[in-house]
Amino acid sequence: MKKIRILGIDPGYAIVGFGVLDYDGYRFTPVEYGAVLTEAGTPFPERLRSIHEDVEFIFEKFRPECMAVERLYFTTNQKTAIDVAQARGITVLSAAKRGIPVAEYTPLQVKQSVVGYGKAEKKQVMEMTRQLLGLAQIPKPDDAADALAIAICHGHSTRFG
Repeated sequence: MKKIRILGIDPGYAIVGFGVLDYDGYRFTPVEYGAVLTEAGTPFPERLRSIHEDVEFIFEKFRPECMAVERLYFTTNQKTAIDVAQARGITVLSAAKRGIPVAEYTPLQVKQSVVGYGKAEKKQVMEMTRQLLGLAQIPKPDDAADALAIAICHGHSTRFG
């Protein structure tokens, strides 16, 4: 059975969650997950550089065949939205440079895919992610768990044949 390697990204500029999964159409196998962190007070261009370098390392080390990223939606803080969008763009650029397809999913789509209910609570999504991946504990930080859920959503949306 063919496997695909999926990189899930939960975008941000303080914390970028990532999760790498192998998926064969039936089972998800966690490869690695964690977060890219940048320090508050660091000039924003330096934070972006740091994110770029760390994301490049993730691509080089794990060689995903596709990337899934959360589609951004913001209702309140426009400055935060713009900064997160810039950081998200860096992750998308890393995939594009390699010719790796990028899929975007809304939080509602991720919840629907992982839990079966688009208005599921965050705790439900995290627990179901833990169960689907056969992990002893919910991944930390939350951003890593979110990235894994995004990768699971992409796996469920992928056609195998």
